[in-house]
Amino acid sequence: MTINISLPAEMEARVREHVASGLYGSASEVVREALRLFDAYQSVRMSTLVALKADLDKGVADLRAGRVVPMDMATLKAEGRARRSKHAP
Repeated sequence: MTINISLPAEMEARVREHVASGLYGSASEVVREALRLFDAYQSVRMSTLVALKADLDKGVADLRAGRVVPMDMATLKAEGRARRSKHAP
């Protein structure tokens, strides 16, 4: 399949630089690699969003089930410092 695309001057220059570097044999190879990387990025992004939604759903379920209690940051810090000092050399 042949597709002709138009790129802004900056992007065209980047494609030409990649080809000139010898890493790619043609502009088509640069574009193919860019699309592969874009697809991989989208896949990771989607996985991250799915995991985030699952965490949010779990948090909401915990809240509704009464498994969430107010947190006192001063107390939490004091407990952490006490544990750390217990293990300090």
